[in-house]
Amino acid sequence: MTRHFGHVFALVLTAASALAADGLVFQDTTGKQLDVTVGGKPLVRYMYAYDPSSPTNLHTTYKPYLHVFDRAGKVITKGPGGQFTHHRGIFIGWSKISFNGKSFDRWHMKGGEQVHQKFLRQEAAGGTATFTSLVHWNDDAKQEFIVEERTFTVRQQAGGTLIDFSAKLTAPRGDVKLDGDPEHAGIQFRPANEVDAKKTRYFYPKENADLKKDTDLPWIAETFMLNGAAHSVVHMSHPGNPTGTKWSAYRDYGRFGAFPVKEIKQGSSFTFRYQFFVADGELPEVAAIQKLYNDYAGTQAPTPKLTVFAASQPKPAPAKKPADKKSN
Repeated sequence: MTRHFGHVFALVLTAASALAADGLVFQDTTGKQLDVTVGGKPLVRYMYAYDPSSPTNLHTTYKPYLHVFDRAGKVITKGPGGQFTHHRGIFIGWSKISFNGKSFDRWHMKGGEQVHQKFLRQEAAGGTATFTSLVHWNDDAKQEFIVEERTFTVRQQAGGTLIDFSAKLTAPRGDVKLDGDPEHAGIQFRPANEVDAKKTRYFYPKENADLKKDTDLPWIAETFMLNGAAHSVVHMSHPGNPTGTKWSAYRDYGRFGAFPVKEIKQGSSFTFRYQFFVADGELPEVAAIQKLYNDYAGTQAPTPKLTVFAASQPKPAPAKKPADKKSN
């Protein structure tokens, strides 16, 4: 069901990472983007610009997100535009956020933005780079109703790139409930718009998995084709995330991720934690993936059987007026 680069991927599970001699380095284009590079090539790029000077610029910069690159230094994730413009790289949001008697959409980014304020942390040492972005989730009056500390830790290892993602969300002004549905909420990965939709495949770590009903799966993987080359992603959910988490992992264009529902009381915080393994080529052996997850989660779960799913197209939305056009 999967092709293997066994002897290469096995090195991921050892203490020694296959790093360039100069390790990981930050390159910050002030006010626009922060790169983590190795050997002069980007591994990831955090897009943090915010420019409300025109509708076009605001649309391009209404949320921060993380681009991911292949080993050749070519971007494999999606930015603004294309199919579902609000899908961008590794991103976070919910389409139905309850606050102060109102509902806010911070998935499609209607009536407010997620705005990077500053970096709280940037540390790079050898094979690891970590940075934290302070992000305000603004309401329709441009006041923050969620304060986020979004942290990425990046490690290049033989066979791919490990990306730890955490988002500490605080509710400073009142209770907040994060809700929506698996297609329009959560922490998700979107590959580039040019994927070959007919060849996208998903891998569930459960025999005879029910794609729409199973909850709290520890991880889900995807392989997609981009410009004739295969790329694979494993999206792992930490055991400390909310129970009842559903997954959306069946779209042919490749967007997939976890959908947790969570209420955060005023003055309180909750931290969501995920890990991504991104590799050129086909998916590694399931035993290696499970070992990677166990190391991340501190568990000792056995190697599961897989359900492999050929992706489907999104169902057409009901006809509406042009101004009300629905998007995923």
